[in-house]
Amino acid sequence: MARFKLTGGNIVREVMKNKILFLMLLPVLLYFLIFHYAVMPGAYVAFVDYNLNQGIFGSDFIGLKNFEFLIQNGDLWNITKNTLLYNLVFLVLGNIIQIVFAIMLSEISGKWFKKVSQSVILLPNFISMVIVGVFAYNMFNFNSGFINTLFAGAGLERYEFYSDPGIWKYIIVAFKIWAGTGYGMIIYLATITGINHDLYEAAYMDGATTWQRIRYMTLPILKPTFILLLLFGMGGILKGSFDLFYNLIGTNSVLYPQTDIIDTYVFRSLVGQFNFSMGAAVGFYQSLFGLILVLVVNFIVRKVEPDSALF
Repeated sequence: MARFKLTGGNIVREVMKNKILFLMLLPVLLYFLIFHYAVMPGAYVAFVDYNLNQGIFGSDFIGLKNFEFLIQNGDLWNITKNTLLYNLVFLVLGNIIQIVFAIMLSEISGKWFKKVSQSVILLPNFISMVIVGVFAYNMFNFNSGFINTLFAGAGLERYEFYSDPGIWKYIIVAFKIWAGTGYGMIIYLATITGINHDLYEAAYMDGATTWQRIRYMTLPILKPTFILLLLFGMGGILKGSFDLFYNLIGTNSVLYPQTDIIDTYVFRSLVGQFNFSMGAAVGFYQSLFGLILVLVVNFIVRKVEPDSALF
């Protein structure tokens, strides 16, 4: 097989040949260059005692002391555990539910009903998390919340949701799945749509039931997509849904043990305590951990399922 030799001349010819496509790609490249690569020297803040007057590179270098403080006070372990567990649930459970809904929609024969159902499922993705936070408060607050109003009307005691950290694990997961199912479902639905329908017709003629067609045809075809999305999701496994957590929990410190994640911790460090070095240290740790996790998971996938690995 002939190999394409990458040279300066080849690159120039390729760009000139497909200049319109490269121009369409330019905004994305500029975005990553400006907001992801150009700011990388700012990670140095994590290793200094940042002083606003002295600037990043003029502040005193303190090495790993910011990381030592985070480890010693226990914050790093707690926020890492919370972020990791939440995102694993979001990733695995979210993808499973997206597959279920995608298969359900693909099995619906009525085109009008299918379009309406898909629009309804997709709608929560476009609702601002600020609105979701207001909705949650009006549902769960002690005095006038919808649920507590029902409890009072039924003669039951009101329940203080905002004083119980344990129950918010399930509330947060429920809202996240509700908001993200429609958008994630589109990818699986597109994969199902691309399947040759002659295969389904042949299976139907051979007497296969709907469940058998789903189990032995649809699910195996969706498997590579599922693995690929899991790998992509692993890169941001320590990047929590800040807007969701902040709008649901806010500054309620009672709920922090079960709901505090890296993003909310960094936000409080920057806004509440003006501790830029601590926030940068957590952010640097977050990125490094995500990189290592992607490499490890991709290595495992390459050993088990080589065709589904990223590289």
